[in-house]
Amino acid sequence: MISVLLADDQHLVRAGFRSLLRRDREIQVVGEASTGDEAVRTARELRPDVILMDIRMPGMDGIAATRAVLAELPETRVIILTTFETDEYVFAALAAGASGFLTKEVGPDGLRHAVRVVAAGDALLSPSVTRRVVGQFAHRPVAAAPGGDRLAVLTDREREVVRLVAAGLSNEEIARELVISPLTAKTHITRAIAKLGVRDRVQLVIVAFEDGLAGPLS
Repeated sequence: MISVLLADDQHLVRAGFRSLLRRDREIQVVGEASTGDEAVRTARELRPDVILMDIRMPGMDGIAATRAVLAELPETRVIILTTFETDEYVFAALAAGASGFLTKEVGPDGLRHAVRVVAAGDALLSPSVTRRVVGQFAHRPVAAAPGGDRLAVLTDREREVVRLVAAGLSNEEIARELVISPLTAKTHITRAIAKLGVRDRVQLVIVAFEDGLAGPLS
């Protein structure tokens, strides 16, 4: 059973999400919060698998709440929900450690799929959003990797796969590029995530760019 916490300042939004998620027998809404501070306190108490977190809430916003929750509960996955799909919000949410980003116009199937994806440890990040994240990094100075080249632990093939992930390619596109199966591409990504000690595909992209493996998109 996947436990979910709903964090949104609008009661009707929470009620709507609760109703949609209730239709999946493997998903259980265990709690609700109407502010960022309440989301942090409730997450600490309930330790949910997934939090659907609104970006705009009174007091502590969803970005700060995400950062606070993940500092205490690194195994919890956060999906950021917002009405506005802007580059600023996408970047801020992912940099805070969120594993997914959805607009509130998402359909019932899309919402339940998102919860399942992030609960399984994957990132809910489409190739188009990946490209936008990399585009944000293109305007930032490359940070020196602490303790040396973090990517040195990867094999040559894993480095190549990570480079393509950071370029915004899907598993299927990576498979075609390298003439391998999508399952093999996914295996390389999973191993790279484990070796680098990052949370998911999103953080893999960030490490790749910060360590100079990914460059600005043409």
